[in-house]
Amino acid sequence: MRAPSSVLKQQFLKKWIMGLQVFGSSKQNMSILERKKAIRLSADIALASTRDGRTCWSRALIANASKEDDKKVLVQHLLAPESERLKQASIGLVMDNKRVRCKKILKRSCCIKRVRKGAPQVVLAKSIAKRMVMRRKQVLKSLVPGGEFMDDISLIEETLDYIVFLRAQVDVMRNVAKATEVVNGK
Repeated sequence: MRAPSSVLKQQFLKKWIMGLQVFGSSKQNMSILERKKAIRLSADIALASTRDGRTCWSRALIANASKEDDKKVLVQHLLAPESERLKQASIGLVMDNKRVRCKKILKRSCCIKRVRKGAPQVVLAKSIAKRMVMRRKQVLKSLVPGGEFMDDISLIEETLDYIVFLRAQVDVMRNVAKATEVVNGK
């Protein structure tokens, strides 16, 4: 895991501003909700494109944004040079997800638990801990883009990488907010 460097932040800022310009030129009168969605979408795509599709979460963000026609324009504009490579990687992600699902179904059908009749049902600390870990893992999978289709080790690696990039995103956004406050004289 690497620390968010100034180069990463500069790349993100450059791509984020390009995304905001695409939205700004497409619509003049935007509601607050539309602006919020535009800012979030351009930030997500800029963050994913800064990672160059080398991680599952970045490919999942690009794939999710590419599903809707109105968002495709932004994705194509921000990912112009590497667009085809990242789209192919995102398509590969969808195919891998299907394979993982099939393996999980097969694994569940083959693992039939045998329960002895008459054995007392004792709740052990081990089983409670397992359930808690499983619940927390499900929550983590729902938070990380593309996490639903990752194994445990990949999930942890991707989560750590995603956190680093989110921190960089937050730092850049805070600096932009501070700069606009200074410019506006508040």
